Amino acid sequence: MISPRRTLGLAAILVISTASLAADDAITLPAGTELHVQLITSLSSKTNETGDMWSGKVVEPVIVKGREIVPEGSSVEGHLTYVKGPGRAKGKGEMRLVMDSFSTSDTSRYNIVASLKDAEGANVTNKEGTIQGPGKDSDTKVETGVGAAAGAGVGAIAHGGTGALYGAGIGAMAGLAHGLLKKGKDVILPGGTEMTFVISRDTTAQRADGSKK
Repeated sequence: MISPRRTLGLAAILVISTASLAADDAITLPAGTELHVQLITSLSSKTNETGDMWSGKVVEPVIVKGREIVPEGSSVEGHLTYVKGPGRAKGKGEMRLVMDSFSTSDTSRYNIVASLKDAEGANVTNKEGTIQGPGKDSDTKVETGVGAAAGAGVGAIAHGGTGALYGAGIGAMAGLAHGLLKKGKDVILPGGTEMTFVISRDTTAQRADGSKK
């Protein structure tokens, strides 16, 4: 027969175990928490589309109140919320990606939403985490000026001063047309790119259904 004291002891152990399980099922990340991630999937505004998934890994552990919440090496998954290729006359390639979840070494997966703050070698333009590719406005201006100078030189040789002005106009138009035909550059994030994601408000990450303990 089990004594009442032993019964109470077993009950206490059960309560503690249940509390620990609940704590593991949900973790809290305060606003401003940064997650440093290394990209595994290569991304480009030329080949990727909105909705495409990407993967990475955590390169620095996240510590909250002395406790390691997100271990280094945790795998990360996210998706592209916006992709736009560069235009011809004007425009730059753009891409926006968010972090959806991370998985710890024991295969527990936690759902979370974090926006991009910074990316190695990329131009992050706003709080939504939009990455913008390099533009071609300056290239077009340079080519227009070079075309004008070349046209003026040819016109001066052929027809003197008046020919120089005429040639400059023709050269400028030719340079501008060539610049417009050159398409702007795409956003390219190669595998290995280091990125920083940030949580904008206090977030409780729930362990996803089906992940193993």
